[in-house]
Amino acid sequence: MEEDGGRGAAASPAASARFVRCLYAVGFLDLFGVSMVVPLMNLHIKSLGASPTVAGIIGSLYGIMQLFSSTFVGCWSDIVGRRYSLLTCILLSALGYFILGMSTTVHLFAISRVPVGIFKHTLSISKALLSDLVSERDRPLVMGRFNAASSVGFILGPVVGGYLTELKDGFYQTSFICASIFLLNAGLVWMLPWSEENTGNRKQKQEKKRTDSITAKTNCDLQLKSVTNGTVASDSPFQSPWVQIVTVLKRIKGIACSDLWDIFLVRLLMSVTILLYHSNFSLALEERFGVKPLFSGYLMSYSSSLGVLAGCLLGPITRLYQHNTYRLLLHSSTFTCTLILLYASALSIWMVILSSTFLAFSTTIGRTCIIDLELTIGGNEASGTLLGVGQSVTSVGRIIAPLLSGIAQEFSPCGPPSVAVGLALVAILIMNVNKQKYCSSGNVKLKNQ
Repeated sequence: MEEDGGRGAAASPAASARFVRCLYAVGFLDLFGVSMVVPLMNLHIKSLGASPTVAGIIGSLYGIMQLFSSTFVGCWSDIVGRRYSLLTCILLSALGYFILGMSTTVHLFAISRVPVGIFKHTLSISKALLSDLVSERDRPLVMGRFNAASSVGFILGPVVGGYLTELKDGFYQTSFICASIFLLNAGLVWMLPWSEENTGNRKQKQEKKRTDSITAKTNCDLQLKSVTNGTVASDSPFQSPWVQIVTVLKRIKGIACSDLWDIFLVRLLMSVTILLYHSNFSLALEERFGVKPLFSGYLMSYSSSLGVLAGCLLGPITRLYQHNTYRLLLHSSTFTCTLILLYASALSIWMVILSSTFLAFSTTIGRTCIIDLELTIGGNEASGTLLGVGQSVTSVGRIIAPLLSGIAQEFSPCGPPSVAVGLALVAILIMNVNKQKYCSSGNVKLKNQ
């Protein structure tokens, strides 16, 4: 392994393209395997004799582990390199699903969730690696395609898992197949052309230093660089664990002291907005329009398919906006807010279908843009840390949203989307208040031109 640990751009456009396509496959296989198992887990733990309370506690513990581990694992990937961290996360996640395939008791089921809860961050590290590989101009396009590939896996996985569970010991077979898919993913990551990628990385760093010498970054970028510089090329995955822990804590402190609070707050608000929209979707449609849950399922699958299409269209859309991520995020968030308001006030099911159609595009674009804005303003040197913190912020949203949804539903089936509209308006206001910072970052955004 090179001392770099697998960060940076590939040595040639062709090598970079191959590397990126392989990462698309990694994202597809990851969510394909996971989505085979996750929909069946509640049924399985119930069959083991667990009460709904115990099942809920185990599910909450998994979410809490994800909340705290995502920042640390993302930062750790900045220190030891993407290859080592990605392989570690995939293999330990495979171990978790292998134990799940042998879970004949509730205790073993709970144990199986520990390695997955701590190390299931394959997608975040893959996105950080994609950020290392491509220029900032191409990053939204590549991220959108990666999300689209992952979404295809998430759409197909439940179908295959539902078929397998009809067989004898179907859940156990499905879990073992999921673990095997993760092992296949690990093999794919191991065979990637890391040596070519590292050669190009050193060239890009030299070019970036020349660019940075004549370009003023934002204050938060400077703060992050003061923490991250000097560790990328010198750190080794085999150095003392205590050194790695200290470096991780220093980087997290650098993020905490930086001027990124508004970006993460926007991400939190928009995450809760989307979660509130989905929180009682089937129940609200049944109560408001008398439609069956089957129709709601078809509508959600339709929206997911459109989300895949939206990810593929990010390239032309970003070119239309002249690669101004801030403006695209602001417009997509405003569009999302308007569409959820339309859904909350819809008088017919056709208005719901119309809002769901365009929400699939606006939410997909918004998710990609907020990640791109984090990396642009925060600096690419700490991409793993930034993506990890962002994932933790989203996890906080997953904790807050069910509580807000339950309270809002006490008043009306339209309560959750109505609250979502208010939160989206706050996010839009924050973006407008900090418009100058985003625009000044956009002026120095593009590299390798």
